[in-house]
Amino acid sequence: MPGTLLNPADIARRAAQELFSGAVSALGPGIPCYLPGELPSNGGVWFLADSGALGIGGPESGSSAVDAGGNTVSLLAGGAYTGVVDIAGILRGGHTDIAFLQPSQVAANGDFVHWTTEATEGLFAPGPAVDMAYGAATVVAVMPHQYPGGRSNIVEKCSLPVDGPEQVEIIITDAAVLKVGPAGLELLELAPGWTAEEIEAITDAPLKISSGLKEMTFQAPTLEPPNKVYSSAMEALEDVPEGSTINVDGFAGPGGMAHYLMVGLRDVGVKGLQLISNTAGVARVSAFGAPNVIDHSILVENNQVAKATASYPVSPSASRPSAFEEAFNRRETELEVVPQGTLAEKLRCGGAGVAAFYTPTGAGTLLADGKEARNIGGKEYILETGLRADFCIIRGHKADTLGNVVYKGTSRNFNPVMATTARITVVEVDEIVEPGQLGPEEIITPGLYIDRIVLRPPDFSAYL
Repeated sequence: MPGTLLNPADIARRAAQELFSGAVSALGPGIPCYLPGELPSNGGVWFLADSGALGIGGPESGSSAVDAGGNTVSLLAGGAYTGVVDIAGILRGGHTDIAFLQPSQVAANGDFVHWTTEATEGLFAPGPAVDMAYGAATVVAVMPHQYPGGRSNIVEKCSLPVDGPEQVEIIITDAAVLKVGPAGLELLELAPGWTAEEIEAITDAPLKISSGLKEMTFQAPTLEPPNKVYSSAMEALEDVPEGSTINVDGFAGPGGMAHYLMVGLRDVGVKGLQLISNTAGVARVSAFGAPNVIDHSILVENNQVAKATASYPVSPSASRPSAFEEAFNRRETELEVVPQGTLAEKLRCGGAGVAAFYTPTGAGTLLADGKEARNIGGKEYILETGLRADFCIIRGHKADTLGNVVYKGTSRNFNPVMATTARITVVEVDEIVEPGQLGPEEIITPGLYIDRIVLRPPDFSAYL
C-alpha cells in the first residue's frame, strides 16, 4: 500500500531545503506560497511575488502585501513594494536564484505546462511563470504527483502546450523528489512510506533510481542574511578584474556620483576598464560643475580606461578639453557615443533581460551607422542593444544592511537603473541602518540588486 501523500506545508518545508543564505526566490501561485510561512527564519532569503511585494513572510490578515495567490502576507523588515514592470525586470533579468512554480505537467526533459489543463485547453495561463522560469538560475517544480483522477503529472512528454521548454531542474511532489538530467528523470528521495516501485507506477516517464535514494525530511533551514557591508572602497573593489565593463554612476558635478568608490577604483589600479557612464569626465572644467571634482577623469588620467560608452564625452569648454578628450585624441582610449535617453533605455533593457529595442532617436544620423533600421508606422527606427556590466558603482544616500537604498534629490539620476545591470553592484552611502528603518514605500533600489555596501567617510571630500 503506498504511503500517505504529503500536504502542501510538508512539500514547502522540503522545498525550502533548496534555499541558501541571500537567495532571491520567486514564488508562483499555489504550493510555492507556503514557503515563507514554513521557514523558521526567512530573514536571509528574498521571497518575491509578481504582486510587487519583495521580502514577503508568512500569512497575515489585514496586511497590505499579497502573494502570487492573492493571499495577504507579512512584509519582513527590509521588505519593499514595487510595480509589475519592475517585478518583470527582476524576474526576466536574471536577478533570481530560485523560482518555485506549481506546474500542471512536467516532462522528463524539464518542459513544463503552468496552469493549463485538459479542462482549460486553449485558454493558456502562463501568468508570471514564464518570466520566472526564464530568469531564474534554478527552477523547482512543487506539485502533486498525480491529477485528482489518478493520472500522472510527471510525463515523458507534455500533452499540452509548453510554457517553458527544458526549464525545470528539480521536481518536488507529494510523493517524491526527482532530478531532471540529460538522461531523463532520476528519483532522489521518497516520501515516508513510499517505495521506488510505487513511485515508478505513478510516473508516466522512465525513472533512474539514484544509488543514494533516501527518505525525504522536512526540516526547513534557518538562514541568516549575508554580510554586505565592506570596510573601505578598496576592499569592496579589490577583485575587479582587468578589462572589466563597469557602470559608473552620476550626471554631472558632485551630487550623484560615488566619488569615494571612484578613488578606491583608481587606487586598486585595475587597467583596461570599459566604462559605461553618462559623461566621460569633465572634472577640470570650471564652467561645468565645480573645478577639480572627483569623477571619471581620475581613472582616465591613471591610464585605466580602454573604452567609454557615454552620452557626453566632451568638455563644455572649448578652451579646456577633458582628460578623456585628450586621451581619445592621443588614441589611448576608444569611444562609443549614445544619446542620453537611449543610454538609459539600453541600461534598463540590459537589467530587465531585454536584448534589444527599437528607437527613433538617432535615425538618419551618424549614430545609426551599422545599426539595423526598420520602418514602423511610417517612421524610421534603429535597433539598439541592452547593456550589461561586470561591476557597477553607484551613489546612494542611505542603505540598510540588506542593501536597500534610498537617494537624495537629483542624485538618483542614473543610479537605480545602473544597479540592475551588473554582476556585482557596489553602493556608497552616507548612512547605514538596520532593516526596517527604511520604509517599504521609501526604498528605490531593492537590496536584491546590491552586493556590497560602503560607508562614505564623514571627512571625505568630493574634490581633489
